[in-house]
Amino acid sequence: MRMIKPLARLYEQLRRLPGIGSKTALRLAYHVLDMSKEDVAELAQALLDAKQSIHYCSRCFNLCDSELCEICQDEGRDQTIICVVEQPQDLMAMEKTQGFKGVYHVLHGVLSPLDGIGPEQLKIKELLYRLQGGKVQEIIVATNSDVEGEATATYLASLIKPLGIKVSRIAHGLPIGGDLEYADEITLYKALENRRDM
Repeated sequence: MRMIKPLARLYEQLRRLPGIGSKTALRLAYHVLDMSKEDVAELAQALLDAKQSIHYCSRCFNLCDSELCEICQDEGRDQTIICVVEQPQDLMAMEKTQGFKGVYHVLHGVLSPLDGIGPEQLKIKELLYRLQGGKVQEIIVATNSDVEGEATATYLASLIKPLGIKVSRIAHGLPIGGDLEYADEITLYKALENRRDM
């Protein structure tokens, strides 16, 4: 039996979300149909509000709803240490450890020539701009420990070390090929604590 068009459209839109397979998309579509009109309207409005009001922090490129994110606005953070991560969700994972008191820079990806992602597609130029002025003493590269993450870390080190800034890499307390956003707080804290020079 074919799905009626509105249900099929809802199902297809849900299926496009990452990590949502066919069965989950169908289950979610039926769940939305069981919700009250008010709850559906609230969900739709939350999606629209998030899309309209969330943008990148002008300094670190984390997600925020003002000019600077909360971390960049926090005068208690150590501005001399920048932790470089791939995505905003990696930043959130690092923050859960409560072990890092510096600031961040979000690259929004990693180098991946096979996927057509080079330095121009990442926020590398913006990171180098932040290093001007001589205040930054250390860059901690916290990209994932997969091939692309390691290549990105090596590339960043080759650009930053000649500037006289210490470049360190988080220790491999994380499994090879693992993603930061799925690691537990203790593993991330230990990886940060046992970082090494590059």
